[in-house]
Amino acid sequence: MQTGLYVSLSSQLALDRRLATLADNVANSTTVGFRATEVKFNQVVSDQKSADVAFVSQGDEFISTRSGGITETGGTLDFAIKGDAWFQVETPAGPTLTRDGRFTLTDAGELVTLNGYPVLDAGGGPIQIDGNAGPILLSSDGQLNQNGRPVAALGIFEADLSAGFVRAGNSGIIPTRQPEPIVDRVDAGVVQGYVEESNVNAIGEMTQLIQVTRAFENIASLIRDSEESMKEAIRTFGGNR
Repeated sequence: MQTGLYVSLSSQLALDRRLATLADNVANSTTVGFRATEVKFNQVVSDQKSADVAFVSQGDEFISTRSGGITETGGTLDFAIKGDAWFQVETPAGPTLTRDGRFTLTDAGELVTLNGYPVLDAGGGPIQIDGNAGPILLSSDGQLNQNGRPVAALGIFEADLSAGFVRAGNSGIIPTRQPEPIVDRVDAGVVQGYVEESNVNAIGEMTQLIQVTRAFENIASLIRDSEESMKEAIRTFGGNR
């Protein structure tokens, strides 16, 4: 009976973690460049002499690589990445990956995010552009041109998130492993005048949120029933004293 309680509690811990990721996904279903968090759960088998007991692991989080929809804005400094790649920006937490390509120029000519964080090139340095030197045009490989001449280049990075990551802000990701700049790859590039929307399917996430909430409540009910059965067994076999 105690084993059943432990199994139920492990399920609740797993469901609670999934509830947190689903709620975060739904909250960011309209956040530009946001990629949903998914959770992979594994079965954990207890080493017992009498029988194998399967528990639910707390789960491993991973980022969905599904691309979000591309929306045309016409903005000169609005960029969307094609393929599995990221921009990199400098934040107070350190270099951070993002798919949010809504950038702007400061008076000093520094390319920054809407939050004022510097956008980095492939070498990890801030990008400087003279906003008065002519229209800024983007090549598919991330090169920024003015009057037919290259003046800077957006850094496009690939990252292995399997070793872990942390969220930074709404759409930022800080990977455990150092991201690598992408060079000469036909399956990754940048387009100008567009932004990438969140890849969250709001209806699907809400449906899962309801299902997981119900499962959590059902397990809570089973735990209460199990506790009552245990109390009844103690009263029965222990006698009334």
